[in-house]
Amino acid sequence: MKKLFTIASLFALALSACSQEDVKSEEKGEGRVTISCVATTDVDDTRANVSCTTPTVEDFTLTIDGVDHTYNAHYATIAEFNEGDNYLHNGRFEATVNAGDVTVEGYDKAAFVGSAMFDVAARQNTDVAITATIANALVKVVVTDAFKAYFAEGHSLMLTTALGNEFDVTAQTEPIFIAPGKFTISGTATKQPNQSGAEATVVTLPDYVNNDAQAQTLYTVKFDVENAGSAQLTITLNETLVESIDIEQELNDNAQ
Repeated sequence: MKKLFTIASLFALALSACSQEDVKSEEKGEGRVTISCVATTDVDDTRANVSCTTPTVEDFTLTIDGVDHTYNAHYATIAEFNEGDNYLHNGRFEATVNAGDVTVEGYDKAAFVGSAMFDVAARQNTDVAITATIANALVKVVVTDAFKAYFAEGHSLMLTTALGNEFDVTAQTEPIFIAPGKFTISGTATKQPNQSGAEATVVTLPDYVNNDAQAQTLYTVKFDVENAGSAQLTITLNETLVESIDIEQELNDNAQ
């Protein structure tokens, strides 16, 4: 009988504590909030998934800002908020999650960011689900077999980012993750000599410049050579032609 009384007493105390907590939150105009997060590797333009290391929920930091009032709080992990005093005063908020550093550029250097608006009401539980997307722009440079055949003595291509980082993309196979903004692709290519003993002709390729690369977007820049009466160097971005140059008339002026 004593054991039953003890269990009943503990149950009553627990109910009392919950009731006091609810009353306390109601008096303060607070509601409980729970944050969850998933990461996606979808990118725009191709709607394909890219291959990169995906962060776990433990890798994300969390920032909560008031939208219609002054409030700011930062948490090293989402769990720190969920498992702590996760009550917020009634009002509108924005939660932002981050993983990785977008200024650290390179292969498999993806950073992720996501945000969501939510409203808090007194004595109400609010579940906030956030989808984090790739915060970088992605660049992949390809050359066609026709390009390689025309410039049979080889070529060299360099990607320069807005942060000043340079990457050799002569034989790139995977996209490079860069900070959004400007990037430039420059290089040279060497034509096969027309006759025995002649020096190979080295030409400076026209720079491809993108001034506004966006996050979560893959930019595939392709160099090709088309023969339609005369050799034409073409540069396409995501299969859209951005430049066409007569190699014989224009590029040879840059011969080194």
